[in-house]
Amino acid sequence: MTDTTSGRPRRILVTGVGGAPGLDVARRLLALGCEVIAADSDPDAIGLRLPDVTARVTVPARDAGYASSTLRLSAQLRPDAVVSAVEQELPHLFGLRSDLAGLGVTLWLPDLPAIAACTDKARFARVLCDHHIPTPRTVGPDQLDAAPDGPLVVKPRRGQGSKDVIHCRTRAQATVLCELVPDPIVQEQVEGREFTADCLIDREGCASVILRLRLVVKGGLAMVTETFHDAEVEQQVRAVLAATGLVGACCVQGFLCEGGPHRVVIIEANARFGGGFPAAEAAGADLVGQYLNGLTGHPVDHDRLRYRPGVRLTKSYETLAVTEGIAPR
Repeated sequence: MTDTTSGRPRRILVTGVGGAPGLDVARRLLALGCEVIAADSDPDAIGLRLPDVTARVTVPARDAGYASSTLRLSAQLRPDAVVSAVEQELPHLFGLRSDLAGLGVTLWLPDLPAIAACTDKARFARVLCDHHIPTPRTVGPDQLDAAPDGPLVVKPRRGQGSKDVIHCRTRAQATVLCELVPDPIVQEQVEGREFTADCLIDREGCASVILRLRLVVKGGLAMVTETFHDAEVEQQVRAVLAATGLVGACCVQGFLCEGGPHRVVIIEANARFGGGFPAAEAAGADLVGQYLNGLTGHPVDHDRLRYRPGVRLTKSYETLAVTEGIAPR
């Protein structure tokens, strides 16, 4: 996909290519004819081995040198835009948006309250409760007396994927686990069919929602996922998008709980592409292509985001490269 002004392929910096969202976004952008700068703080990240990318090992978002490193990399390689698959980077990128714009680099980010709602699970729960959107009861480690009875989940307040997420059965067990999990929260465990909504919200606030069931989940990643239509689920997802103020590409996760007090229960939202978004594309939704249009200031064609239900995607592990010596920099 070329830049209409310069006539050259668009150059996109994709961060977090060690995880499924960043890896698959980089692959899709390559297929669309973009030049891709693949970046990750882990030198062993699989996406750094993708053919035809410019690979760079970067500074982690938590590092004090993240801002200067990002600006230096952008000045050196001159990407047209940055697509981040690492939520911990988003507040930092938001703060760098003026400096990056001065280098000709475009960002498409929600505002800080929306970013905070997605990166802080306790805050997300409060936002949903304030808007009367069903979500698991959530307490901090100092509020365990108010935790619900029955199965519980202890997880980091700020985290991505399934790292440090532990299930338990009692408050006593949760008390112990709160000593082990960094900056924990405790939630009631929800039973039902898990789903993800892959969403794209344009700059005018119009949203497309593509629903898929998470049929087999390993390490927080949907290894088998299937698209479906459900008016009530879509309505609740749209309510989440409005309550949080998300824009651009994002995903919302929840459960279908037949027979419970609430049929649709939302557990989290992420201000990035979901790990199983290729299912949405396989079902006919031009998710990355239309995101790229919005990212570069062009209209999003929501007719291109319609999709077919019943399309199943199965992921597998693969070997991209066997290397010796120093990782690419």
